[in-house]
Amino acid sequence: MRVGVARDGARWYRGRRSMFKKLLIANRGEVAARIARTSRRLGIAPVGIASIADMGAKWLDAMDEVVCVGPSAARESYLQRERIVQAALQTHAAAIHPGWGFLAEDPLFAALCEQHAVTFVGPSAVVMSKMGLKSPARAAMKAAGLPVIPGSDGLIADADEAASLARDVGYPVILKADAGGGGRGMRRANDERELRAAFAEAGAEAKSAFGNGALYLEKYLLGGRHIEVQVLGDRFGHAVHLFERECSIQRKHQKLLEESPSPALDAAQRLELGSRAAAATARLGYAGAGTIEFFRAPSGELYFMEMNTRLQVEHPVTEMLCGLDLVELQLRVAANEVLPFSQADVHASGHAIEVRINAEDPERDFRPAPGTLERFEIPTELGPGKVRFDTHLAQGDKISPHYDSSIGKLIAHAPTRELTIQTLLLALRAARIDGVATTIPLQIAVLESPEFRAGTYDTRAIPGWPAR
Repeated sequence: MRVGVARDGARWYRGRRSMFKKLLIANRGEVAARIARTSRRLGIAPVGIASIADMGAKWLDAMDEVVCVGPSAARESYLQRERIVQAALQTHAAAIHPGWGFLAEDPLFAALCEQHAVTFVGPSAVVMSKMGLKSPARAAMKAAGLPVIPGSDGLIADADEAASLARDVGYPVILKADAGGGGRGMRRANDERELRAAFAEAGAEAKSAFGNGALYLEKYLLGGRHIEVQVLGDRFGHAVHLFERECSIQRKHQKLLEESPSPALDAAQRLELGSRAAAATARLGYAGAGTIEFFRAPSGELYFMEMNTRLQVEHPVTEMLCGLDLVELQLRVAANEVLPFSQADVHASGHAIEVRINAEDPERDFRPAPGTLERFEIPTELGPGKVRFDTHLAQGDKISPHYDSSIGKLIAHAPTRELTIQTLLLALRAARIDGVATTIPLQIAVLESPEFRAGTYDTRAIPGWPAR
C-alpha cells in the first residue's frame, strides 16, 4: 500500500478505456472496503483516501494506495471536493466512486469530477441536481407519471402561504427542507399555531444543516409504510428495476431494518410499482444505481417521496435477493457499457432481511458508544439460510467518535420470510461484541415481535421496542 498526501499541481489524467485501471474510493470504513472488494475482483486497482484520524486503520489494507486528504473532522477531509479530485489526479485514478454519505449526492462534486475528466460513478451532475432538491424532484417524477403526496407544487414563500395550503390539504401536514435528508429540516404540524412555529424552526434548521432554508409542504399521512425501489439505468436510455425493499422500521427517519419482498405488497402490485419506477428512471435519463422511495398510505396508495441518487446502505438486500453485484453494475455503467440484461432477465428469489448493527445504546436513547471492540465475533454459518456480514472492523479496532457509529450490517437470505427471520435471530443471538454497547438487543426484539412476524408494522413505531 503506497501512501501520499493530496497536493496542488499534479498533472491531470485523461486516459480512458472500456474499464478503469484505477478507481479512487471517496469514502471510508465499510463502504470503502465494500467497493474495494468488487474493484479488485474486476481487476481495477482501488485507491483509498483517509483523514489523519483514519490513517493506519485496518480497512485501508484493502487499498493499493492511500492519500491523506486532511484532518480528522469530515468537513476538513472527506468533504473536501478539491482535495479528493486532486488525489484522483495525482494517483492517475480514472474514476471516483463516492459510496454513500459524504459527497455521494453532491452535484458540485460530480461536476468537479467531470471538469477534470475523472469519471464520477453515478448520475450526471445535472440529473443529480434535479433530484437532490425535493421540490424539483417531485415535479420531475410527477411529469414522469408517478403520483406524489398532496402538498405544495413548489417552494413555500412564508408561513402565511403554508397556512393557506394546509387549510386546503387538511391537517396534519409536514414541512420538509428542499435540500434535506436524515430528518433534518422536517416538522409536523397538527394545526395552524404549530405550523407557524414549525415554519421558522424548520427553515432555520435547514439553513444550518444544508445552507438552504427553502421549504415545501406535504399532507402528513399517518400509519403508512416506507417502500423503495432499486433502479438501474445506463447511458443509452435503458433502465430496469431490481424489485423493492421495505424500510418502514425507523427511528427519527433513520432506517434500522430493511427487507425484501415487502409484506405490504402482493405480486401484481410489486411488478406494477417496479415497472413504473423503471419507466420514470429511463425518462429522467438516469445512469447508474439509484433508489426511488415511496410512501404507502394505509389505504394502499403509493406516493413518490424522493430519489436517492447513489448506492444505498441496504443494497445487500437486493444483491442477495437477485444474485447481482450492484457495485460492479455501477462501474460498468460508468465505463459506458450497456446494461448486460433486460427486465425479463431479472429475477428475485426467496426473502432477505438486513439489520444495522451500530455502536449505540438503545436503552439510553441510542447514545453513541465509541470505544474498542474487545471481542468481535459474528457467526455467519448458522441457521437454514445464508448469512452475510459487511463490516470494515476487526477485534481490537476502535469505533471512532469522529464519524458514524456503524459496526456493520448483518444480512440473511432464505427461501421464505420465516426461515430468514430464524436465520437472522440465530446469528444475532450468537454474536459476541464486547467493549461497546450495540443495537443488537433492539434488532432481536424487533424480529421477535408479533407485529414484525405478521408483517403489520408501519412507520409510527418500532415493533417490539416500546417508546422511551
